[in-house]
Amino acid sequence: MYVAGGIVLTCYLVLGFLSRREPAEGDVSRILVPFYKMAVCFYKKICIRKSSLFSSGQVERDLSVLYPGERKEQLKADYYMKKISFSLAIIFVGTLLGILARYNVQSNLILDKDGRIIRGNYKEGCVKIRLEAKCGDRNNGSFPIEVAPLQLADDEAEILWEEFWNRLPEYILGENEAFDRISSDLILEESYGDYPFLLEWESHSPAVVGSTGKVYGTEYPVEAEMTVKMIYGETVREKMLHLRVVPEELTAEERFREDLEKLLMQSEYESRGEDVWTLPDEWQGEAVNWQQETEDYSVALWVLAIVTALSVYRMFDYDLHRQLEQRKKRMWRDYPDIVHKLALYIGAGITIRGAFQKTAAEYEGRGENFYSAHPAYEEMLYACREMHSGVSEASVYEHFGKRTGLQEYIRLSTLLIQNLKKGNRALLERLREEADRAGEERLQSCKRLGEEAGTKLLVPMVLMLAVVMVMIMVPAFSAM
Repeated sequence: MYVAGGIVLTCYLVLGFLSRREPAEGDVSRILVPFYKMAVCFYKKICIRKSSLFSSGQVERDLSVLYPGERKEQLKADYYMKKISFSLAIIFVGTLLGILARYNVQSNLILDKDGRIIRGNYKEGCVKIRLEAKCGDRNNGSFPIEVAPLQLADDEAEILWEEFWNRLPEYILGENEAFDRISSDLILEESYGDYPFLLEWESHSPAVVGSTGKVYGTEYPVEAEMTVKMIYGETVREKMLHLRVVPEELTAEERFREDLEKLLMQSEYESRGEDVWTLPDEWQGEAVNWQQETEDYSVALWVLAIVTALSVYRMFDYDLHRQLEQRKKRMWRDYPDIVHKLALYIGAGITIRGAFQKTAAEYEGRGENFYSAHPAYEEMLYACREMHSGVSEASVYEHFGKRTGLQEYIRLSTLLIQNLKKGNRALLERLREEADRAGEERLQSCKRLGEEAGTKLLVPMVLMLAVVMVMIMVPAFSAM
């Protein structure tokens, strides 16, 4: 890897020297500027001469479509220089990462070429490695093994033990000040720092101090003993710790609170035979004002009411807009039927006005319960009433299209108005085409809504599957 990396980096140095005067035009990031200059140099000296190796006719055609009117050669050059700059940057970063990875692997090797493994000192601890054994043409796989550090001599271990014993208080005392003033838990572990010793703890006073370091509170000082056993290799050393567990020292604030609590409990006990318990109003020369703590949610409820009111106020507007959208959808669904009826009546020889009024009259005869679901017919009824009140027929159709607010009805009103003003022999044919197109659009819309409904049903189906799996798996695991 080092040889390949050296060759690649040398090529980058040469290319960087050759491209030092090349311009870095366009929107180029500062990080990519050196690589962009290299790409410009590489493109001019190699890509132009060997265009068949680095260019594609499809790319040139795509560039021409995307950027019509631009110079093809300039587009091609910018495109390839930008692409080459990104490629050079990736290769450079990959090469550096490869060299670093190789260095990291070699720095962690402890097996040399002569088949020797160099052990570390006790601070490095055990090292887990995997060895591969090859005997002739056979590959016997890998062997995981743990390489222990260099074993200390007895005199070295003794010196290290004395050093560890002298530093033991700073490791295990924790928040305590000394062994003769233990009030909080000790920190007892199997090993500490870089020392290679394995420790075992045994308490001779488990009611006061546990073998895990747990200290149990006492009302008066208590003596306790604990044995620490140090194991290193086959050597075992034991030491005795003499402890003195004392009551936990309270701060002035904590002591004041404790005394006040005792006063309160005593006052309550002494007043149990009285109908009224009068709380103590003085303590250590200071007046005491008692207040009962309550969970008062009144302000929160008031704020919640205001927020809810504002939300409801906003939701009314949203609901109104939603109703309007629903109304438009229902009108859009009725459009093919209305056009079909108009085409049918006009084809039968009825005038436009007669066909319009007859369609509205049929709807009116169905009853009031049918009105709210078909707002388009209601608009037709409103238009008929305008005609009866004296409004011109053209104005009625124009108002009808504007009130609906849909392009389909505006287009229909435009056809009817044009027929009134200029006369249109192809009106019947146009209405039939409009009816067929509207029916096709409604069919496609129904298919789309069906597909959306199927997609929405996936979530409850997955939830139901999860429930079924739980119902099956829980009894199965319970029976195991």
